[in-house]
Amino acid sequence: MDNNGTHIVLVPGFWLGSWAWDDVAGRLRALGHPVTALTLPGLEPDAAAREDVRLVDQTRAIERAIDAAGPARVVLVAHSGAAVPATAALDARVEAVAHAVWVDTVPAVDGYRMNAGLEAPDYPLSAAWDEEFEQGSMRDLTDAQLETFRERAVPEPAGVLRDPVQLTDPRRLDVPGTVVCTAFTAAEYRSYAEQGMSFLAGLLEFRALDLVDLPTGHWPMWSRPAELAQLIADRA
Repeated sequence: MDNNGTHIVLVPGFWLGSWAWDDVAGRLRALGHPVTALTLPGLEPDAAAREDVRLVDQTRAIERAIDAAGPARVVLVAHSGAAVPATAALDARVEAVAHAVWVDTVPAVDGYRMNAGLEAPDYPLSAAWDEEFEQGSMRDLTDAQLETFRERAVPEPAGVLRDPVQLTDPRRLDVPGTVVCTAFTAAEYRSYAEQGMSFLAGLLEFRALDLVDLPTGHWPMWSRPAELAQLIADRA
């Protein structure tokens, strides 16, 4: 199979760097796919002035990765909260994206803010980690993976959560996409979206989304890397 025409851009979610994709990226490269895994601005371990990083900074980093893959069209893969800057990058580079894969997340809608009321300068992993978080989101992770996550997690810049996403190109709504449903099923995703959950509004707005179940926790790049890599490769 000739994969030279499709480049895969992997964008990790909150607290993570490119390292989070190491297993999946290695599997995709073994299948012959060119891959770029990103560490978004503000999520470098030694990031300076993290409090100054805004949503537009992360968006532009994804745009640059898409541009660098040219002239090939890309498969854009976004995990969790990275869906917001990834949607903005898709909006800005709609002609360059052949397919978008949304890993336990969905594309954002115009004006959406992840946490408009956040007053702290950043959002650390410790702010989210409790018993419910560990038993639900962390399902299927090993003790070693949990420890690595704790050790390597970097606080998410607050500006990224507070800023509204600004979208202007309606063609984004027709870009083929796959929603990988892990912590919740596809049926639950649809039901919650229909009930009006704001972070799932894109599920109702985007017109070319396919929902696929991959039962596990919120981090399938660690708990189900082989299956996730194959799912991405199939879309590429």
